[in-house]
Parts: sequence; C-alpha cells; structure tokens
Amino acid sequence: MTIDKKLEGTKLEITLEGRLDTITAPTLEGELKQSLDGITELVFDFGKLEYISSAGLRVLLAAQKIMNKQGSMIIKNVNDVINDVFEVTGFSDILTIE
Repeated sequence: MTIDKKLEGTKLEITLEGRLDTITAPTLEGELKQSLDGITELVFDFGKLEYISSAGLRVLLAAQKIMNKQGSMIIKNVNDVINDVFEVTGFSDILTIE
C-alpha cells in the first residue's frame, strides 16, 4: 500500500493505493498519529484502494473518533467492493462517504 499525503492549512488529504489490511494498517495508523494534530478536515481518497480488512476498518474508526473532536472526516471515491464492506459492517452509518 502507498500513502500519499497532501496538507493545505488545516485540511489533510490522504490518498491510499493498494490494500489496507493487517500488514499495512499499522503503517497508516502511524502516519495518522503523526499527522492529525491541528487538522480540522481529514479527507481519505479511496480511488485506488482495492481492499480493506477489519484491521483497516479499526484504523478508520480510530481516526473518525479523533476527528469527531477536531472537525470532520470524509471518505471519497469508494469502489463497490469497499462500499459493500462498509455496508455489511455498518460503517456506512458511522463514516461520511461521498
């Protein structure tokens, strides 16, 4: 998985490419811990994300909890496979998906 970060003021956009799974989730978690101070808008671009596992969902949930206190979190460009995972797990009710 590759992680591309773009910071504009207090807005952080993170583009993920590949698979967000047990192996790659800790990398994303580490990036978020370093990057979220002072961020009021977090945007994930999932346009190139192929797969998400429960470990990836856990990282997204933790990020959502932080952003609930600091501002907003949006996930955009979600493909059908990942959208199905969000629907089945109930994450579509918790996350803001565009």
